[in-house]
Amino acid sequence: MSDYLARHRIAPEAVGLGRHEMSSADRDGRRLAKRGHPSRRFAGKVALGLLVVVVVAAAFVGLRLWHTLFGSAEDYTGAGKHDIMIQIHAGDSTTMIGETLHNQGVVASVRAFVDASHGNAAISSIQPGFYRMRTEIPAAAAAARLADPENRVGKLVIPEGRQLDDTTDMKTGKVNPGIFSLISRATCVDLDGNRHCVSLNDLRAATSKTLPAKLSVPAWALEPVLELGNDHRRIEGLIAPGTFNVDPSASADAIMANLISASAVGYTESGLVDTARSLGLSPYDILVVASLVQQEASPQDFPKVARVIYNRLYEHRTLEFDSTVNYPLDRREVATSDADRGLRTPWNTYVSQGLPATAICSPGIDALHAAEHPEPGDWLYFVTIDAQGTTLFTRDYQQHLANIELAKHNGVLDSAR
Repeated sequence: MSDYLARHRIAPEAVGLGRHEMSSADRDGRRLAKRGHPSRRFAGKVALGLLVVVVVAAAFVGLRLWHTLFGSAEDYTGAGKHDIMIQIHAGDSTTMIGETLHNQGVVASVRAFVDASHGNAAISSIQPGFYRMRTEIPAAAAAARLADPENRVGKLVIPEGRQLDDTTDMKTGKVNPGIFSLISRATCVDLDGNRHCVSLNDLRAATSKTLPAKLSVPAWALEPVLELGNDHRRIEGLIAPGTFNVDPSASADAIMANLISASAVGYTESGLVDTARSLGLSPYDILVVASLVQQEASPQDFPKVARVIYNRLYEHRTLEFDSTVNYPLDRREVATSDADRGLRTPWNTYVSQGLPATAICSPGIDALHAAEHPEPGDWLYFVTIDAQGTTLFTRDYQQHLANIELAKHNGVLDSAR
């Protein structure tokens, strides 16, 4: 080592005090650090205690779940206590149905229901919807109840061409239940001897007084719906034909909103909105045209009738459809009287140009397709000439008059009044 380095060597820098230079408090702190500070030891014990509690709770919950699903098949005996409704969703397995029943107090254990349903094709293929059940009944009885179609409630089937209100066939006197009546019937359920139904008046009131947005009216139908104010017919056509599951315990406005919402989804999926845009029309206009097609023709003539409607609209002619005269009168007949045709209503296409204020029924998929894809042609007139539904189309008015005479000769246009 050089003399310079020897003379100028840098001594190590002390970090902290030496053992003999520490105060008694510092030395105590060192000892505590080695052993663990009391507050830290306490926190550690608390954390350990909480962990033990969580593990025990998880084990308890897991044990309960295992016991519920795979443990002993506890079961009820007897006729049960109270009637209730349960809902089965699309895709529910037998175990999931058993869980629903167990949670609602119908069966004593999921295992008992799964065992009772083993090999039961009616349970494995059960349809989603609402079912009337009874609390605290044997699992076998629960399976039998679910398999019995009489215990399914809330199933609503709306045929093509129905309108909201009941209609009367003027020739036969037969009354066809309207959509309101069908909904009301679907909501009827007997629970413990008490019958409950959502009334026609409640459904009409909900349709008339509830804000369109709360009724789930689609954006493309808001304007025409608002134009009719509080008239319940403002939502005509917005509930599509089909099969629906209606919750009998729901309020009237909730039921209507769910039906309109589901129908709007179906209309959108059918391409109604996109097709309307390509035709330069509104989706609502196409829906109205489809309802006219549904009421005025047989399926084989739907595309031609749609073309007649568009041709007359483009030439600014009145449509002059008897179906639009009959609509607010809640009746069905081929011919109408001069007095009826003279009535000024928002739907009478004899006295007003253009389309009626709303659809006049719930059109089916074939009528919608015809309204979206009318058959090419220049026809302006059509008339059904016989009981077999033969319909003649023409652009020539004189020929149309001759076709009308043929229909009269065959008794088709004779008014029942």
